[in-house]
Amino acid sequence: MKPKDNFSTKLIHAREPDKKPENALNNPIFMTSTFTFDSLEAAEAAFEFETDDYVYTRGNNPTLKIFEDKMAEIENGAAGVAFASGMGAISATLLSLLEPGDNIVAHQILYGSSYKLINEWLRDYNIEGKLVDFNDFEKLDQVVDKNTKVLYMETPANPTLEVIDIERIAEIAKENDCKLVVDNTFASPYLQNPIDQSANIVIHSATKYLGGHGDLVGGVVVADSRDYAMDLKFNYLTELGSVMSPFNAWLILRGMKTLKLRMEAAQANAMKIVEFLQADERVKSVNYPGLESKKSANIWEKQMLGPGAMLSFELDADVNKIREFVNNLDYFKLAVSLGDIESLIEYPFFMTHRDYDKKILDRLGISKYLLRISAGLEDAEILIEDIENNLQKL
Repeated sequence: MKPKDNFSTKLIHAREPDKKPENALNNPIFMTSTFTFDSLEAAEAAFEFETDDYVYTRGNNPTLKIFEDKMAEIENGAAGVAFASGMGAISATLLSLLEPGDNIVAHQILYGSSYKLINEWLRDYNIEGKLVDFNDFEKLDQVVDKNTKVLYMETPANPTLEVIDIERIAEIAKENDCKLVVDNTFASPYLQNPIDQSANIVIHSATKYLGGHGDLVGGVVVADSRDYAMDLKFNYLTELGSVMSPFNAWLILRGMKTLKLRMEAAQANAMKIVEFLQADERVKSVNYPGLESKKSANIWEKQMLGPGAMLSFELDADVNKIREFVNNLDYFKLAVSLGDIESLIEYPFFMTHRDYDKKILDRLGISKYLLRISAGLEDAEILIEDIENNLQKL
């Protein structure tokens, strides 16, 4: 993928108001639940969408609007919709696209909560969830039927870092008159723009790389259709109530200004960690998009600017030893989430993916020997030393 022009400039300046209150450099935080009107006629016009006047923060807010507009700009979409969390964004999106009797076909490797939503929760509403390998196009074609309304995937996948060809899956979606929804959290808008690859809807947990500092929870949807985005906002977000706080939107906007710098630094650290792990005999396998040995190597080069800052690896040790390894690390903090300036490590089998059937996890490569790392911004040498010191104890 070619380098992006003016991306940092867009992060800082795109869709900003021409004039800010009191000529402030930074945007104010509109911490208000409701907005007043000068007349009943003005209120009526706002409720009829004849004006762009704000009514209530559950429907819209100036701080949220700047974030939504900026996200649409950097994801090359038509419009964005902010949510209180990534799962709030995913849930509302799927409910807006699916009805009883429909089915959704998802890639077989998903974040644990997304898996539970698709494989269990939607079934209570007579919506079938089907899981299949999206890199097996023949199998995918067989599974998609006349009731399929959504194809859903993460790429790179969590936690195996498997890369899926967005453009190819988009072709299958178009052929079957369904929507392609892509969770782009692992890559961030800097490294990958699924709408450019013909996806219809992109979702982010804004908690992760967009915010980048581990101090907020948020989600966002960017769609290729403004009409769809407005339907999602005013018929699903407002009714379900998964509304982002204006303060969190402001924090995300602040974090986004350094997204490119953070992603490049974290990615550089990840690449060094991967190189070290590959050379260590105590490591059975390493998962990372940038590895030429992986079958998806040519795919990430086509659709991503870089391989990213997430990686996973299997240790050649028993579970008790792996537990000790995780517990004794100094600079890798044991936690769910990712994309923070601190380096994080987690144990998917016992943490984020524990809702999967254990036999299925083994088949998918999410074994009880697999650990996932989100590389942070510390000095790479210190991080590698931390890993090496604890590998020696295995």
